[in-house]
Formats: sequence, C-alpha cells, structure tokens
Amino acid sequence: MSEVYVTRRTKLRARCQASGSATALITRPANVRYLAGTAPRGAVLLLGASEDVLLCPGPLDDRMDGRPDQALRIHTLPGAAGDPAVAAADLAAGQHAGSLAVEEHHLTVGRHRAIRSVVPRLLLADLAGAVEQLRVIKDEEEISCLRIGAEIADQALGELLESILVGRTERHLALELERRLVDHGADGPAFATSVGTGPNAGRPGHRPTDRRVEEGDFLSVCLGANYRGYRCEIGRTFVIGTSPADWQIELYDLVFAAQRAGRESLTPGAAYRDVDRAARQVLESAGHHEGLPTLTGHGVGLEIDEDPQLAPAAMGKLDACVPVTVEPGVHLPGRGGVRIDDTLVVRPEADGGPELLTITTKELLAL
Repeated sequence: MSEVYVTRRTKLRARCQASGSATALITRPANVRYLAGTAPRGAVLLLGASEDVLLCPGPLDDRMDGRPDQALRIHTLPGAAGDPAVAAADLAAGQHAGSLAVEEHHLTVGRHRAIRSVVPRLLLADLAGAVEQLRVIKDEEEISCLRIGAEIADQALGELLESILVGRTERHLALELERRLVDHGADGPAFATSVGTGPNAGRPGHRPTDRRVEEGDFLSVCLGANYRGYRCEIGRTFVIGTSPADWQIELYDLVFAAQRAGRESLTPGAAYRDVDRAARQVLESAGHHEGLPTLTGHGVGLEIDEDPQLAPAAMGKLDACVPVTVEPGVHLPGRGGVRIDDTLVVRPEADGGPELLTITTKELLAL
C-alpha cells in the first residue's frame, strides 16, 4: 500500500506547488489517515520540501487505526514537547520553506497564532479542501473496504430482524445492533445507530429512547459499519407484528419510489442537485413539501458524511467510483414515518450502472 499513499501525497504536493506552496501541514484526522495510512490521536502530517513527516504526540502503539506508510519518517514528541502542528511548522521552516499551506477550515485560531509566533517569517497559505477533493473518488481497495462494511451491516440487521422485537426499547435494539457489528468484524459502528419506533420512526437524526416497540408500529433503523477506517450506511423501515395499515403501505411505497428515482439517477456526469431533485420531486408531487431532509444523500468513506452533497443547491457532477448514500424519507409528526437508505458506488452504464453495496431487502416486511 506504500505506493498508494506516496501517489496521494504526490498529487497533493503538485496542487500545493501550483498555488505557490512547497510544503503543507495536514491536521484534519481523516486527511492525515488518507495520506499517511494512519492517524494516531493528535498526529499531524507535514509534506515537507525534503521529506514527509508524521509527527505524533507520543509513541505509536498497536491500538492505532491503520498502519503508517513506511515511506514516511515518524517523529514522536515527548509528552511535554507541545503542539505537533507547531513542531511541524518549525520543521518546515528548518527545511527553508518560504510558505506552508494549512487546513484553515480545521486549524483553530489558537493553533494558527501559535504557529505564527514560532515561525513568523513563514507565509501561511490556505490549503482549503484540497485533500477532501482528492478523497471523493475512491480506488478499488477503498471500495472493497466499504463493500465489506456493508456486508457486515447487512448481517447485523438481518439477525436483528429474526429476533423478537415487541416490548424491547429503541435504546436496547440500537446497542444490540452495534454489538452485532463488532461480532461480525467491524471496528465499530460508523456512527451512532438510530432506531425509531411508532411516532419516532423515520425522524431524521433520531436518537434512541426508552420507548418500547409495540404491535402496528413502524420501526426505522439506520446503522453502519466502520471497517478499516471506511464507513458505510444503511437504513430500512419495517412494520411490527401485524399487516401494515393502508396509510403505512402508501407512505412506504412513496418513499421507495423516491429512493429508486435517486438510485437510478446515479450516473457519471449527473449533477449533484439533479440526483436530489429526482428523489425530492417524487415526494413533493405527493404533497410532502414540509419537513423533508435537507439533502437526499452524501458521500461516504473515511468519514460518514463526505463530499459530494446531494442537495438542491449543490454544485458539481458525479464521477465514477464515488460512493454515496441515497436516503430520502418522510416523517409525519405524531404518526411516524419511513426512511430508506442505501450506500452505492457510481459506475458507468457499461459496467452495470450504480453498484448497490447494502442489499438487505427493501420490501415492507411485517416482523
């Protein structure tokens, strides 16, 4: 994998040099991980004029996420040695760098001031979202990690659906799902698992409560696995203990149609906002204008919410090998709602179209 990280840093260095900076300081953990192979707590990465250095506030251990690229020099700082970012800037100045590109969107004001006080003659430029832009298109190794994570999430959800659900709390079900993720090989959940029942079902960002599952409830579940640092997402909605009511079937069919429209629009070259519009207009045409999610989907990878954003005002177009979620939903206050969420990889039509990673059935099951 060393050549992969070297190639990534080479691409970033070319961008920096094109904007006038010979060196760059990476502080955002996911970006450090992407370029260095690991991101120990508090570590920063210096793309130097003469060498690349991973600066860590203490020795590396076996508990760290990933393994550092062997082409990097690892520099560990004693516990009282101060901020690794400041040490990295000092190192860049020692390499006779005239400027240093920094991630202003992640660097705190205090850190920025500390760097300036130590190396006042070093010009600080804004790296902006250069690393995040490189991360949008995934290589096949990254997609493989997402695929395995999706398989783990499917397994965990499938096992839960085979158990007795009536009488159990949302909180209990969420904890059980997260345990099952780890049992099947995940490093942990990709994000806090959401389980909503009855009036809580389909509510965006719902945090599990002590409400117990009752017969006739909608049950909505949103979970994901973190596998080797890569995070996927799946969301499904079911009915508990009895045949679904007419209003539940109608609402489910509507959200399913919106989700299918979004999935089918995932083609290389499609505008982000057009994917959002494809799903959103299905819901709006049925009278659901208020309370819809602010976006239809988003990118996934080393973080669960990455670029691109599939939203009404989003600018840009999809590329092949970009993994995204498609997750429309409708929530009716006091009654509940439906959310259907898949992780897919954008593929050209010649390769079969979008690759569905999360394969748990989207049929409206009565559990």
